[in-house]
Amino acid sequence: MTRRNLLALWLPPLFYLTLIFTLSGMSKPPVPQLVPGNYLHYPEYAVLSFLLARAIQGGGREVPGASLLAAAFGLAVFFAAADEVRQAFVPGRIPDVADWLRDCGGAAVGVAAWKLWRHLTA
Repeated sequence: MTRRNLLALWLPPLFYLTLIFTLSGMSKPPVPQLVPGNYLHYPEYAVLSFLLARAIQGGGREVPGASLLAAAFGLAVFFAAADEVRQAFVPGRIPDVADWLRDCGGAAVGVAAWKLWRHLTA
């Protein structure tokens, strides 16, 4: 795999993680008024785990196996936990196990979506 391919695979999840950590580091992150903030955890981590699965797979066209999906899910869950702990140090924010569980649910949907995407396009 070339350096260019490696960057193309890993820059999107790294950029997205930076965005997540930047927004969660704000005392009052910008949240659309029509959507309760708790609901945003699901798509936020679904996108992250989808991008992580894509990067871990390395551009292969085959349907991913359970170990690849578990790795992407595990990384997303780890980052979600780290983000919740980090919020303990942000004024006006508190870590919340319920938020972490929402993140885990979103991560599960994201890896399932990656598997489905690979199945449909393989």
